[in-house]
This record gives sequence, C-alpha cells and structure tokens, in this order.
Amino acid sequence: MQAAPKKDRVNSSHQTFILNSDNYYSQKANRNFMSPTWFKKFVACEAEALAELRGEWAPDEDKTALLVGNDLHSYFESSEAHERFLDANKEVMLSSRGKTKGQLKSEYKQADIMIDSLKNDKTFTQLYQGEKESIVTGVISGVKWMGKLDCLNLDRGYFIDLKTTQELSKRLWDSRSHRWVPFVLKYDYQLQMAVYRELVKQQYGIECEPYIVAVTKQSPPDKAVITIPHEYMEDALQRIDEQLPHFEDVIAGVQAPVPCGSCAYCREHKQLENIISVDDLLDS
Repeated sequence: MQAAPKKDRVNSSHQTFILNSDNYYSQKANRNFMSPTWFKKFVACEAEALAELRGEWAPDEDKTALLVGNDLHSYFESSEAHERFLDANKEVMLSSRGKTKGQLKSEYKQADIMIDSLKNDKTFTQLYQGEKESIVTGVISGVKWMGKLDCLNLDRGYFIDLKTTQELSKRLWDSRSHRWVPFVLKYDYQLQMAVYRELVKQQYGIECEPYIVAVTKQSPPDKAVITIPHEYMEDALQRIDEQLPHFEDVIAGVQAPVPCGSCAYCREHKQLENIISVDDLLDS
C-alpha cells in the first residue's frame, strides 16, 4: 500500500507544508493531504467537495452535533484542551434568554451526561490510555494522507476513536450498499479506521487494532467498544484505490467534478435541463 506519492499537493506559496496540531484543520492542510473526511466528501459529491476545498463554497449546516462531539473529545484529551474549548464556544453553548439564560443549552447538558457515562466507566478509563490527538501521515494509493487519532497506544497495539450517535442499534439506510446498516457502516467509519491503521503502520511500523468507543445521546446514554472486521477495512482500502485517482484528477483540474445533483451545492447551482418522469423522483 505504501508508495511514493504520484501527486505532491503544495500550498499557494510553493513552500514545504509542515503539518502540526495548529494547522491540522486548516484549508492548507486539506490542500496538501487527503483525509478520510475529505475522501468521503468527494464520494458524496465531487462538485460540492471541490468548491469547498477551493474556498468557493461553505456548507450551511447546524454545528450543534459537531460541538457536542468536540466537547466530548476535548474533555478526554486534557483539562487544558477542554477549558480552551469551553472558553471558545461559551456564547454558543449557553442560553441567552428566558429562565435558562446563562445555563448550558440542553444539547450540551446531554454532552456532560455522556462525558460522565464514560469517565465513570472503569473499562473505558483503563482502555483510554495513550497519546491523545496523535497526528499520523503516510501515503495510500500514491497520495499523501493525514489522520488524527483520539488515543494511540503503541505499547498495547491499539488506537481508539470516540464517536457519538443517536442509538447503538439504530438501523440506517445505506444507499451505497442498498441495505440497512448500523451507524458505523452508514458513516463509513470502517474507511476511517482502515486509513488510520495503515498510517500508523507506515509511521511506526506497528499494526494496531482500531476500536470505536461509541456513546449515545439517549438519556441515560448507552455505550460500547466496537471492533471492525478486517475484511471491512480491506474493502475500504480497495475502494480508495479505485476512486482516489479520479478524485485527485478532479482536484488538479484534469477532470471535471461529477455533481451528485441533490446536495445543497447542486441545488443552488441547478439549471433546468431535462423533463423527468414521476418514477424518477424517488431515490433508488
């Protein structure tokens, strides 16, 4: 799987880009490295992903779920990281009117309950030991990739990714496989874990087992430590090998992006061209 990158993404200044914790979530990092997040964006809609990568489009989306996840992640990273998160987001997290003015909004009260559920769990506290927010890089399918692991334990040969979800056993429809699947497969977390596993192997020479620690937004929360069959991860790497060359050509301007036709970006830029049948209205 490891090979010299066939395309070397560079930033606008044509200087070598050094990835670190301060710039990991920057557009410069995204333009220099592929990541599971951005690969999945291109799978969903090449046109929207390319426009966002170029800074021509910003998705208008509710950030609440993201902030709840970040609240949880920062708490288990360190007390300093959690304090920085709370200070940076207190205006969004606190109610600004009515009887609850100055109090945490309900979503973030639930986040505290989810945090308590994990921090009071002996198995979790024993398992969640290692380097937090560890950045790994490498080459997959001829392209530079980056990843950020919530908790990496090289001595014991595993890494952990924290996930929040509505319910552990909730069935979700997966349009790619045309079947009902659990949340892990719906959001292609097997691809994320496969990439992280490969990057850890390249960077450290150690094959680590990925674990997803999931906690639900139910009251009280449910939780589980989840493993992913290796064949699922191998399938994900195969999909990357098949799709990534085209995505890289799209990013480089060699090929035109294929629009999905249904996302917010596509709807905003849609021009009426064809007359369709009523039978074409439902997703297949």
